[in-house]
Amino acid sequence: MSKDWKNLIAELSSPLRELREGAPDVMKGFSGIAQAALKANALDTKTKELIALAIGVATRCDDCIAFHSKAAALQGATREEILETLGMAIYMGAGPSVMYAAHALDAFGQLAPPKGEPA
Repeated sequence: MSKDWKNLIAELSSPLRELREGAPDVMKGFSGIAQAALKANALDTKTKELIALAIGVATRCDDCIAFHSKAAALQGATREEILETLGMAIYMGAGPSVMYAAHALDAFGQLAPPKGEPA
């Protein structure tokens, strides 16, 4: 079942660059939305990345799972926080989210730095 989540992110690099070049105004707008949404206010950035991961699971988006697992890891998310987040995604998305929660846990395991190493 295991995917190569690092490779999935790497494979998207070129198509995303092409999209940024081909639709620069749209992608600048999307980037602005992302920056505004992730800005720490009442919720910190790590919590927001966990929410994004849960939504990625519930909407069954492998690419979202990859990017937000990595971002959550970089924000210092723990395995326990990922598991609670996945529990909420399962609750909200039922059976299909159980399957995608397994994908997200695998992605976090591959993309998080080993314990004790900085992100």
